[in-house]
Order: sequence, then structure tokens, then C-alpha cells
Amino acid sequence: MRKKVALACTHCHSRNYTTEKKQQASERIEIKKYCKRCEQHTLHRETK
Repeated sequence: MRKKVALACTHCHSRNYTTEKKQQASERIEIKKYCKRCEQHTLHRETK
């Protein structure tokens, strides 16, 4: 089973992306993606 999670920019805290992860995974996802608001590639972390 997979769970939908939101990814938020670490600089401006805007929630730009959604993704899925395994429900049993306890670690938070961290991915470097493009932020439209910051206009640069930044680290995006999983939010609650």
C-alpha cells in the first residue's frame, strides 16, 4: 500500500509537489527539485 505525501521547499516552505511512498517507510523523503517560487533548485522535504 502506498501513501500520498506533500513535499515542501526548505527555503520558502511552499508545498509544490506530491508523491507516494511505502506506508511502512519511517524515514522522511528529501529530494532536490525546482521551486517555482524561489526560481531555483532547492531541497524539498516531506511534510505531515
